[in-house]
Amino acid sequence: MDTPSASFARLVPGMAGMALVGSSVTVSRTLVDAPLFTTQAVRYAAATVILLVMARLAGARLVWPRGREWLWLAGIAVTGLVLFNVAVVRGVDHAEPAVIAVAVACVPVVLGVVGPALERRRPSRQVLLAAPVVMAGAVLVEGTGRTDAVGVAWAALALACEAAFTLCAVPVLGRHSPWGVSVHAMWLAGALLAVLGVTWEGPSAVRELTGAQWAAVGYLALMVTAVAFVLWYSTVRAVGAGRAGLLTGIAPLAAAVVGCFAGSGAPRPSVWLGIAVLILGLVAGLRPREVPAGHVAGTAPSTTGGPRSPSVRNR
Repeated sequence: MDTPSASFARLVPGMAGMALVGSSVTVSRTLVDAPLFTTQAVRYAAATVILLVMARLAGARLVWPRGREWLWLAGIAVTGLVLFNVAVVRGVDHAEPAVIAVAVACVPVVLGVVGPALERRRPSRQVLLAAPVVMAGAVLVEGTGRTDAVGVAWAALALACEAAFTLCAVPVLGRHSPWGVSVHAMWLAGALLAVLGVTWEGPSAVRELTGAQWAAVGYLALMVTAVAFVLWYSTVRAVGAGRAGLLTGIAPLAAAVVGCFAGSGAPRPSVWLGIAVLILGLVAGLRPREVPAGHVAGTAPSTTGGPRSPSVRNR
């Protein structure tokens, strides 16, 4: 039997990580007019340096990728980091931000089905029942909006990229640990974004950043990237992608709370209803459950040697 205290302890890092992601919404608004690729390249480069220092202080062992691991790690960088940000930015040209957010709110359902398959186990009925509830709560919190066919396509891409951010990490978390997966995904994304930045925005684009934007990049690099990535992947490794996926519902909750303190006013009645539904789904899906003797709940088998959602999340 998975005790409540043990189960909750494994969820805490992911909960904290999603809370940090939710808090980034208000900060990210500062970067709306900043050059996209250049800003993100600076962010991930800074986050890589920060995380290398943190890993050394924590005594974490980092190893160089080998074989197919390069594909999984590149998948995180290309889809979960680079393409996700492109999909969000391009998507809001054709759809209201809430449309993209609604698409991303479907992530718990995708992770609940695909995550266990990558971990070579059956989907949890408990998670599959709770995921639509969490998704419905997120939609109520974030609202809906108008869009066109192109906007729907960008929203679908954002959903796929958000799911890939977690799913591509499953096969490599065992050998590389949350520290290693985060470091390698960051520097790969940073290098790709730097090339895109120089090509599309020019080498001088970094000079366009204002003081407030530099401060925003610093916060995103430290808290929403270096810290949140390790926290999130720690929970994914501990409880599995499917169960961890439910925690993405915490991001819109955090965004709503931060919005209140940032001067957005009290949430609308629909938001309060969404918060209640979200909490119900989280409680139903994350409560401890009985597991077979000798098996640790949520531990994913290894395939390589070992075992975002507010209005517009800026990962």
